[in-house]
Amino acid sequence: MSVAMDTSLTQFTRTAESAANQVIAAYSTSFGLACKLLGPRHRQHVRNIYALVRVADELVDGVTAEAGLSYQEQCDALSHFIDETHRAVKLGYSSDLIIHAFAQTARAARIDGSLIDPFFESMRTDLGERSSAPAGPLRFDADAHQGYVHGSAEVVGLMCLRVFMRDENIDDGGAEALQYGASRLGAAFQNINFLRDLADDTTRLGRNYLGTSEHLEDRDRMRWVRTIRAQLADANAVIPLLPHDARAAVRSALSLFTALTDKIEQTTVDELYRSRVRVPDAVKAGLAARAVASTWMELHR
Repeated sequence: MSVAMDTSLTQFTRTAESAANQVIAAYSTSFGLACKLLGPRHRQHVRNIYALVRVADELVDGVTAEAGLSYQEQCDALSHFIDETHRAVKLGYSSDLIIHAFAQTARAARIDGSLIDPFFESMRTDLGERSSAPAGPLRFDADAHQGYVHGSAEVVGLMCLRVFMRDENIDDGGAEALQYGASRLGAAFQNINFLRDLADDTTRLGRNYLGTSEHLEDRDRMRWVRTIRAQLADANAVIPLLPHDARAAVRSALSLFTALTDKIEQTTVDELYRSRVRVPDAVKAGLAARAVASTWMELHR
């Protein structure tokens, strides 16, 4: 009897993981490419994390609104998603496939409320803490920006780091350096996406993540570019501390976002408000290949 139950749970988990993979395939070719460079012991776990984050993000970025839910119903949907995630992490099961897949990873990598709660707090911020539908744009000052970035991006980097390091032995100094690097990389990715998504965030979602002024100026763009480059440099410095089978993927992602930063530096704010900066697929493939080659040479010196 127990064997049959175990087999059923294994099959269900594999189905949940397939669903998580479909989320990545549908929403991010770049992230999907980086995941392929991860070692097999990490790959599915990182996909499971991304799938949960992506579904939650879509929930607060318009899917529920387009489905006709009222503002309160959107808040209730997010609360239900949060409660079910905590329940699944505790029990090891959810009937929601994406949450179930994440729960397996959270339990394996010891991802707990210290990382899960800040993420969902940022998702709540996107909906707004109001009793009725938000009126006017949602603007973030420096403190609010930092808090939001920590929850929406830094903790996601730290979740992935727990996956990478779950079987590793490392001293306190190395662990602290890796945590700092993972947080900085997550922050860099988020700040780049804020600049890339200026048009959608301001016109469709009514959000200004990068300051309190109504319209960014080119001097603001350059200030953010400098901030992002410092964050990327800090992240790059700790890649050699990662397990061998995680380095190429992280290098590939970092290289892609460095290329995006280069393009943002060459693009005026007015152009950013009109269209989203992208890197061609051929360039992405080249960056990934160079990341693999660089890691191989590092390991065979």
